Amino acid sequence: MANAASGMAVNDDCKLKFLELKAKRTYRFIVFKIDEKSKQVIVEKVGEPTLSYEDFTASLPADECRYAIYDFDFVTEENCQKSKIFFIAWSPDTSRVRSKMLYASSKDRFKRELDGIQVELQATDPTEMGLDVIRSRAN
Repeated sequence: MANAASGMAVNDDCKLKFLELKAKRTYRFIVFKIDEKSKQVIVEKVGEPTLSYEDFTASLPADECRYAIYDFDFVTEENCQKSKIFFIAWSPDTSRVRSKMLYASSKDRFKRELDGIQVELQATDPTEMGLDVIRSRAN
């Protein structure tokens, strides 16, 4: 079902990979992109559970928009092991205006397809999604 606002559909693979990350912890992160030719959101890259946050941020293009899911593991002050699923809307200042508008108008529809997102971040440069930001939003 295409999104009426932006005409964007969500490829089933996006939902399947997200469910695998959420239920089985098969991946550390998933990077999604809008394929303008097929007018749908597709999976661009998945990261193995052993990969770090730096590996994740390095997989985001410096001048193109993306959506991303990151499974963040942390230890609480009570020494409990926890994890939070982050949705990150990556929209760098240097990306094309049309691309920014397309990602912005499709975001809510895409997020609704991924049931289980716990924290949402909007980032226009790497400092807005640094590990310190992720840590502070996780608690």
